[in-house]
Amino acid sequence: MSGPVAGLAEIVLWVRDMQAALHFYSDLFGLEVISPPELPNKFLRAGPGADGVPEMIVLIPHPDPTGSFPREKPKRVLHHIAFRVTASDYDDLQRMFVAAGIEVRGGVHPVLKGVRTFYVDDPDGNECECIANDPSHPNSTKAG
Repeated sequence: MSGPVAGLAEIVLWVRDMQAALHFYSDLFGLEVISPPELPNKFLRAGPGADGVPEMIVLIPHPDPTGSFPREKPKRVLHHIAFRVTASDYDDLQRMFVAAGIEVRGGVHPVLKGVRTFYVDDPDGNECECIANDPSHPNSTKAG
């Protein structure tokens, strides 16, 4: 069955500290900032997308930078986002997060078979899943 939605274009996140968020998404994940420098909202290319519309993460400065977002998952509005990564980059990316002092948590995908997943939190507590299709790896999901 097909519908009018051709793909996902943007995930937009409030951020308290833009520099910390840019470090996480641009320096660690390698997403390219595609918005003009003078724009306070930062648009980052997460994937090529299609029809001239890339897949993007958009970082928006929160209007109240003094507050904090709930760290407890049941209090969050966003459960998590997931990035598809190549199997060849998976281990290096995981090591990069560990070297940056970011907690890396393992996971098992409940639906997809033959994938590997791990989770990290961005500076504002948003959980980011990294998922790679890697059916030959001994730690890939065997059932789905």
